[in-house]
Amino acid sequence: MVPAVGNLRTSARLAVIKQALHDASGHFGMQVVHFSLQANHLHLVVEAESARELSRAMKGLAVRVAVALNRLAKRRGTVFADRYFARVLESPRAVAHALRYVFENYRHHARGAVAWSWRDPYASSAQVPLRQPAVWLLRVGWKIHDWRKPEG
Repeated sequence: MVPAVGNLRTSARLAVIKQALHDASGHFGMQVVHFSLQANHLHLVVEAESARELSRAMKGLAVRVAVALNRLAKRRGTVFADRYFARVLESPRAVAHALRYVFENYRHHARGAVAWSWRDPYASSAQVPLRQPAVWLLRVGWKIHDWRKPEG
């Protein structure tokens, strides 16, 4: 995001971004399953029918998010400083690693110690996705490599 947008990790910005993600899901063969807000960018886990549909859907999603954030801030202008980066997840291990990255990213950047039981309030969770996943890898496949399982 451009600096003028401000920190995304506020309850007001969470609400408008979450609504935009929900509203964009299902359009152009794409749905957002998981997300996390960082201070100046978003992490998304999406299902898409093809690269073409993903590209079209991400353009539409960017417009929805930009309009919502600009309306909230009573501003006009550019919101996204860069375009999205996509990585295709093809194995249970890759999905598990991506989910951990999305769910735990803020913990990694936190300045102080964060309790293990802490869950990021600015992210979806494995128990509460934004949309129920349609593909096996996101529904159950990743659980083969679930990092949250107790050791032993």
